[in-house]
Amino acid sequence: MFGEREFTWFFVGYTTSLVGSSMAPVAVAFAVLDGGGGGTDLGWVMAARILPVVLVLPAGGVIADRLGSRRVMLGSDLLRGVVQALFAALLAAGRAPVWAMVALVAVWGVGEGLFMPAFGAVVPGLVRRKELMADANTLLGLARSVSTVVGPAAAGLVTAVWGPATVLLADAVTYGVGAFALAGLRLPVRAAAGEGSMIRDVRAGWSEFVSRPWLWITTVQMGLFNLLVWAPFLVLGPLIARRDLGGARAWGLVMGVYGVGAVLGGLLMLGRAPGRPLAVASAAALGWALPSGALAAGAALPWVAVAALVAGAGSAVCGTLYSTTTQKWVPVELLGRMTAFGTLGAFALGPLGLAAAGPLADRLGTGRVLLLGSVWQLAAGAVVLAVPAVRNRRWEEGPDS
Repeated sequence: MFGEREFTWFFVGYTTSLVGSSMAPVAVAFAVLDGGGGGTDLGWVMAARILPVVLVLPAGGVIADRLGSRRVMLGSDLLRGVVQALFAALLAAGRAPVWAMVALVAVWGVGEGLFMPAFGAVVPGLVRRKELMADANTLLGLARSVSTVVGPAAAGLVTAVWGPATVLLADAVTYGVGAFALAGLRLPVRAAAGEGSMIRDVRAGWSEFVSRPWLWITTVQMGLFNLLVWAPFLVLGPLIARRDLGGARAWGLVMGVYGVGAVLGGLLMLGRAPGRPLAVASAAALGWALPSGALAAGAALPWVAVAALVAGAGSAVCGTLYSTTTQKWVPVELLGRMTAFGTLGAFALGPLGLAAAGPLADRLGTGRVLLLGSVWQLAAGAVVLAVPAVRNRRWEEGPDS
């Protein structure tokens, strides 16, 4: 894979920016909590990052298909780097009220909403030999996994010693490295996917999306996962860590171990193409039930970490297979929009989950909210696996027309 010049160049820049990006959520969470905020404030800040992603994604998919992935990702990295530098400056100056954090992470979310569809469409252009596409996705997934090991663990330590501003400044620098790598890419030129009305292109992309049951069913599953499982875990997990497990270092450890599991899952996937990739991906997603269940049960830190390890391995398998099958079965001129709608479906309910997790925990208790998510993940996974369009879709099937 690293004999492919464009892939190698992109991989280095992308991995560097990922490390910074994986550090930032820990820093932001404890910037809110150390500033006197609680679970509700943290939920609003996290929701402010996700909501712009949801709003920008449909247009982001059209823009990526029209302008090309490299240009869109380059602009996104520059925008997010500036935002993180401003965030770090406000924290260092002691002038970062919750409303300012909400505003900054909202702009950060706009950059992510542009980046995600472009990233989903760029991989086929990074490799000349298309039989290497699965390994390319696996290596990019490994980069994400390694970043989730290094980033949160480092962020927990740096936040505890030097404060969250230092973490966010480092993130700004890594976005600059990512932008530099993107500027050096030489990708094949292809015809624009559409002309005229962007609304028409969005509608055409939506028609293509809903015509593929395997794609929209798994997207709905991911959307409900983010609402009921992942959002409560991200909001309530730091609160439990601060109260019962040891604070920022403990939460950084949990998220870092999650990343270790993702690395192991990615290594398992190298050179492998399961005969029924969507079935394997859906089964792997069941592991996400474990960390929430462990926190709900009041488990000690080692057991929470083990649960995160299993969930991380499942996340790598699931992510690699979903990405590769989408790139294999969707025509390249539609990839930006298909990725946009898939990501939109996955994130659309996330802001609601993030904003509601704190108030629900105040009424029902953190344990009950987390337990609900854990049970839901197991039940939803069983339902999706029972759907023939998911269970029976085979790797050797050709692209959708």
